[in-house]
Formats: sequence, C-alpha cells, structure tokens
Amino acid sequence: MRDVLKTIVVSARELLGAEYAALGVPDDHGGFAQFVVDGVSEEQWKAIGPLPRQHGILASMLHSARTERLADVREDPRFEGWPSAHPEMSDFLGMPIRDGEETLGALFLANKNCPKPQGGCGFTEEDEALLGIFAQHAALALTNARLYERSRELTIAEERSRLAHELHDAVSQKLFSLRLTAQAAAALVDRDPGRAKGELQQVAALAAEAADELRAAVVELRPAGLDEDGLVATLRTQIQVLDRAHSAHVTFDCTGVRALPAAQEEAMLRVAQEALHNALRHSGATRVCVLLQKLGQGAELSITDDGSGFDTGAVRRAGRHLGLVSMKHRAGGVGGRLTVESAPGKGTTITMEVPGG
Repeated sequence: MRDVLKTIVVSARELLGAEYAALGVPDDHGGFAQFVVDGVSEEQWKAIGPLPRQHGILASMLHSARTERLADVREDPRFEGWPSAHPEMSDFLGMPIRDGEETLGALFLANKNCPKPQGGCGFTEEDEALLGIFAQHAALALTNARLYERSRELTIAEERSRLAHELHDAVSQKLFSLRLTAQAAAALVDRDPGRAKGELQQVAALAAEAADELRAAVVELRPAGLDEDGLVATLRTQIQVLDRAHSAHVTFDCTGVRALPAAQEEAMLRVAQEALHNALRHSGATRVCVLLQKLGQGAELSITDDGSGFDTGAVRRAGRHLGLVSMKHRAGGVGGRLTVESAPGKGTTITMEVPGG
C-alpha cells in the first residue's frame, strides 16, 4: 500500500506544480500509521525527526471534511510551528481523504511553483479539483487495504477455530480415554494382573496416538516452514506426519513443480490441510493421495480419498460446508479456482489450480 500512496503523492506534487507534497494516515494514538512525503531528501527527512503528531492544520483536516487552501500556512491561527530542520512552507492546499462520512487520512501540498497573486494563494480551484481526484484514488487504496486486513483477520480466526475444534475432537478425547483406561488398570492391578497389563498396554497406545495428534496439530500451526523450505518440502513433511498419526495411508507425489509465488504457496498449503483434515476425520478413508503437479505456467493440487464421500448439493442446501467455502475463498484470493468432486460411497477429490506468477 505504501508504494501506491507514494505514487499518488509524487504524481500530485508534479502535476500540481508544488514543491512539497505529503499524505498522512492517522493511527489511534494521536500519531500517524503512514506518512508519505515527496520533495524532501532523505537527509532532510532524517534531520526533521519523528513523525508529526495530529495537531494544528493536520488535525483540522482529519476531523472535518473541509479542504484548506491558504495563502500562508504560517499565518493561520491553527499553525503550531515545525521542527528547525523542516523546510519553510507558505501557500498550502490540504484535502481530507474520505470514505463516505469517515476520514481515512489527509493529502496536502505546499509552495506552488508559480507567481502568487497579491495576497493570495498560488493554488487554484482547478488545483483543488485535481487534488480531489488523487484523494479519491488514495481513499480506494486505503479502503482496499482495510478490507484485505479484515479478511486476513477473519482467516486467522477461522484457522484458530478449526485447530481448536481439532484439538478438542482428537487430543482431548484421546486424553479422556487415556485417563479412564489408566483408572481401570489401577483398579485391576491387585485382583487381575493379567487384565491390568492389557489395560496398561492400551494406555501406552492411547498416549502414542495423542502425541501424534498433537504433533500433527502443531505442524499446522507452523506454516513458517514455507519461507525456508517451500511448498513441496513443507507438504511432504506434514503428510509424512499425518501418515504416521492416522490409520489411513497418506501419500504425496510431486511432478514438475519447483516454486510458486508466496501467496499461492500458502493458499495451497492451507487448502491441502483443510482437505486432509476432512478426509482423515470425517470420511473414514483408508487411503488419501495428494498430488502436486505443473499445469501450464502454474500448478494443480489434488487431494483424493477413498472415503464415504458426500452429496455436494445436499451439503450446500444444509448449510454444512466442510470448510469448502474457506478453501474456495483461499483459491480465489490468489487468482486460482477450486473444484470438488464427490458422491456418497465414491470418495472425494478436491482440486485447486493456480495460474502461477
């Protein structure tokens, strides 16, 4: 987003013939989350010091919908001065960046590069109209960035909810069974040592299963491996863990895929995790095959199981999505598409295609 805002600021300064231009996006603490400038060198910017606070003319534009066109900003009663290294500014044009009734930031210019009218501002009404176009572009960029951030937060919340559900379904139930079996073994030690030995063997098996379940969940919590190992190695490692943790045989094969854009690799990993979760927890599958292969300039990921399958139409009508909405959202978010083939008793194949970068 900062690159987009920088382009807006540079273009506004050049097209309106100003010496200086800036765009500020406020935070919730009296400062600025983003502050982009043009016309000031790196050395000057460092000498000026910390980012400005929300005060004076800046605060006025952030708290009202009024555009400010001033002959000399220093003579305005709201002017509160600036640091000693700050360049001198006189005529000033400032405009709030608005989304409906909400102010998202402020865009402003200073020192028009033209002869000033006697006692007036160098910036004209035509300049104000042109700056309004730039402010609209900035509003679109900031609104899109907000929507992206909210979408990302919802995705994180969905991941946490899914993992919590998996931990409850798998590990918690295993631990509950483990406790009951241990209690039964303790009660049998004196009167039936043979049966007690059998119960203790069951305790060991349940403990091993719980450890594997927990390890599989932890693997899903650590997609950071993508940064170091890439999608192919990360998928292979996680599928090896799942193969050990479940009775179903889980395999992975890869042909022709080396690396994809980071966003596509993360989306593919998450889709694979969701599809594997469904296959191993709900389908009763004895075999799950994961295939990643080259498709044109992109790649295709497929997860196929021999489980119970389901009626895709009935699932939609009943409002039960089995994570399909989330998977389709992930695929669409990186320019790809997701298809689901399933029928009762016929298993399920989930395929994700991405175009590459």
